[in-house]
Amino acid sequence: MPGMTPEPLLAVPTVPVLPVVVVEDAADAVPLARALVAGGLRAVEVTLRTPAALDAIRAVAAEVPRCLVGAGTVVSARAAADAVAAGARFLVSPGWTGGLLDAMEASGVPYLPGVSTASEVMALLERGVREMKFFPAGAAGGAAYLAALAGPLPQARFCPTGGVSAVSAREYLALPNVGCVGGTWVAPPAALAAGDWTRVESLAREAAALGGPPGGAAVSAGATCR
Repeated sequence: MPGMTPEPLLAVPTVPVLPVVVVEDAADAVPLARALVAGGLRAVEVTLRTPAALDAIRAVAAEVPRCLVGAGTVVSARAAADAVAAGARFLVSPGWTGGLLDAMEASGVPYLPGVSTASEVMALLERGVREMKFFPAGAAGGAAYLAALAGPLPQARFCPTGGVSAVSAREYLALPNVGCVGGTWVAPPAALAAGDWTRVESLAREAAALGGPPGGAAVSAGATCR
């Protein structure tokens, strides 16, 4: 709803790892989501990088209610609107502009605008946004960079994505300003192509076992407005 601020996406402990997936065939979306839920991860970010993405979001929203489905790679106001219309319950962007930020705020669902510099973080804080995607995490400085930001900008919280692995996830999750990490390793393309949902469930279970950060925040299902 315009003029209202969505509840924080990183407010309640739910999952330490947010699976980031590229769905080539919408028919894979439901079994993928069910495998993630069975493994203990009750959220998924479907990137808007393929023609099947919106149908995948629509299918998960309709058939796997236990899975919080969101849209990633949101780079325009139109993409934000289309994703929410398809059933996305949160939005994630690789970066942000004033127009895109306005559109995501007006969408009525939680959102994570992407940042990679202190200046971008400060600009979002000026806009009242405290929760952000740190991207591309590995190339932009990794856990050491986020640890350095925690001192001067403690009010900002992050979901690092891009180059995050099962190994580096632990380092990120140990930081006080990290709510969860986004990872592609939980649902690798080869497993999706083969329909190996047992493999996806196993990887999800391993990721869920990483636990949450010391502050106890991760992806939440809250999507109401204040």
